[in-house]
Amino acid sequence: MARQPKEIVSSLLERALPREQFQGDTQEEKLLYSVFGFLSATDFTDNGILLSNLGYSLARQDYNVCLVDFKVFYPNLYLYLNVPQNKRGNGLLAVLKDDRADIKEEIKPTKYERLFLLSPSPQDLMEEYFDFSMERVCEVIETLKKSFDIVLLDIPNNPPLEFCLGAMKQSHMGFFTASERIDAISNITRLLDFANSLGISAAKFTNIIFMNMQDIKYDFSMIKKLQLNIVASFPLAKGAAADALEGKLYIKDNTLINNQYKKELAGLLRCLLAQN
Repeated sequence: MARQPKEIVSSLLERALPREQFQGDTQEEKLLYSVFGFLSATDFTDNGILLSNLGYSLARQDYNVCLVDFKVFYPNLYLYLNVPQNKRGNGLLAVLKDDRADIKEEIKPTKYERLFLLSPSPQDLMEEYFDFSMERVCEVIETLKKSFDIVLLDIPNNPPLEFCLGAMKQSHMGFFTASERIDAISNITRLLDFANSLGISAAKFTNIIFMNMQDIKYDFSMIKKLQLNIVASFPLAKGAAADALEGKLYIKDNTLINNQYKKELAGLLRCLLAQN
């Protein structure tokens, strides 16, 4: 049975790639759980490295993937994906301001096949993002969900901000990223309590990804008591940070990838796709 291309993704791919490389077909079976949110609970988590490598790995499995940078005050995913920054007012801001805007004009193709980015411009004024409602944020995510196989949300840990709560609300499954820091669990529980008080289900954000593990003595007992689930524990890989500084992807461009890093990434991929 021939698979049908989705209009938005096909148009982007056709502009981004030579015709002989054009493959606009999406997965034949639409995923039931396709929106995944990632929210940093502590410092030293490097969400940009995780999401860029994860997005690339999913795209390699023939999923059309869109990464969304909701860190509207300090966007940085465009740096990790080596994508030119948007001009002021373009990208995410243009989509939020006008529900009739052509979203395909604001989504940028990356140099990696099937991987795309919707991002704010670092030139946008911070105050331009103060007045958007949670409903508008949810509408944008709903549009992306209909247009891509998988949507990965980089969510700011800013509880009063609509981009934080709206993205949490629309995520089918959420992940806190954390490092071996003393405040990790308290930060997670406080945000979950706040979200739950507003009617946003905390159950889908009970997954934790530990990043930059350094094999220090760390008490994981509280995580078990709170019934939180550690789905991956990535080791500190200096090569991943070094590659990011050069606009490269660790999982693609490095010839000496840490075996534990590869294993944890493969496990995380299975976790995402197993929901379907």
